[in-house]
Amino acid sequence: MVNFIGILGYSIVVPILIFIVTDFGGNGFIYGILGAMYPFFQFIGAPILGRLSDRLGRKKVLIISQAGTFLAWMLFLLAFMLPKTVLWSQSIEATGNYVMTLPLLIIFVARICDGFTGGNISVANAYMSDISTDKDRNGNFGKMGASTSLGFVLGPAVAGILASTIFGEILPLILAAIISLIAIFVISYRLKESVPCVVNTEGISFKNFRRFFQVEHKDCFAEGELNSNSRSKIGWKSILKISGIPLLYTIYFLTFFSFSLFYAGLPIYANTLLKWSATELGLFLAYSSLIMVVVQGPVLSRLSKKVSNYTLVLAGSFLLGVSFLLLSRENSVLLYVANTLLSVGNGIMWPSFLSILSSTGSRASQGTIQGYGTSMGSIASMLGLITGGFLFESIATFVFLIGGFVFFIITVLMLIHRINHQSNLQNS
Repeated sequence: MVNFIGILGYSIVVPILIFIVTDFGGNGFIYGILGAMYPFFQFIGAPILGRLSDRLGRKKVLIISQAGTFLAWMLFLLAFMLPKTVLWSQSIEATGNYVMTLPLLIIFVARICDGFTGGNISVANAYMSDISTDKDRNGNFGKMGASTSLGFVLGPAVAGILASTIFGEILPLILAAIISLIAIFVISYRLKESVPCVVNTEGISFKNFRRFFQVEHKDCFAEGELNSNSRSKIGWKSILKISGIPLLYTIYFLTFFSFSLFYAGLPIYANTLLKWSATELGLFLAYSSLIMVVVQGPVLSRLSKKVSNYTLVLAGSFLLGVSFLLLSRENSVLLYVANTLLSVGNGIMWPSFLSILSSTGSRASQGTIQGYGTSMGSIASMLGLITGGFLFESIATFVFLIGGFVFFIITVLMLIHRINHQSNLQNS
């Protein structure tokens, strides 16, 4: 429920952001840079929040993260109240024609704020790992993925409808802020702490900041797991020494890079070549997410009982590669076929991959593992969004060919990881 609410608030702005950027003087290049702000600062903040969640508990860190998101939406709304004062303009071949206005600058600040506190994904995944067993891990991450997809179904569809009213883009942003505020209360009053040995701080006033974050860890983990002292010292080098983590992080990085090419190129594609409205783009994204809800819910639940996570990741990444190749063709029918394959591929691949990642390493280090994984995704998203926005200006839809090629590489890397994993099991 927490994940659904968070994604719903985020996805509302997806189909309207390109129109907001162009209305305030930006272009495809600025849209790509703006999109990169969130993952870049998430790259910085996610590991910090991940480590804090291992020590302080998932619940408190989720509250911090959601509060940052709420502040970001308030800044977004502030941008619409400010005059379109021109700060600077530029017109060169590399960046195209754009004008940087005061509202556009405030939106940049909003994305930075949201990105720095945007470790809620890694913390939510760590929470899911805390409460999962080997028997239900894949099903749980499938449900998490379904809640994400459901948020993406309703968010873009609602945004497209609300943006078509006389209030334009302001109404979807107000709704996003309200949803974010609701999420804070849901986390505060409905979510139970999942990290063991954290002192129960229920009833302690938020005004007393130091007492709210006061925690106590005891050596209550099973033999072989990290104790309270070593847990606070987990760092990047320690995580990379865990068998399989470097290759999994590489796959994490490449997956987000490819999807960022899609999310950077699709809105520009829809706005320029296809001449779609915000409503049409919202419905297209909602269609994609609706398929993923079905795939990640009942379909994945049944498949996971018969097929291994590794097989699902391999099949999903191959389908994603094919879908990206079809996206490069400027044809509306093929676009929807590609969207269908992309949704099915993503629906079976990503929850299965997260299940594999969450079963790697100890339970006590999951927040850190997921935090660094999110950082891999964040820096990949940053590079992908900038690259996608820049390349689309010059090679248009052929940018999707790059994403397809990367997904075929992911298929090979996952096959290598599967072989290594089986070899380690036999040796042990």
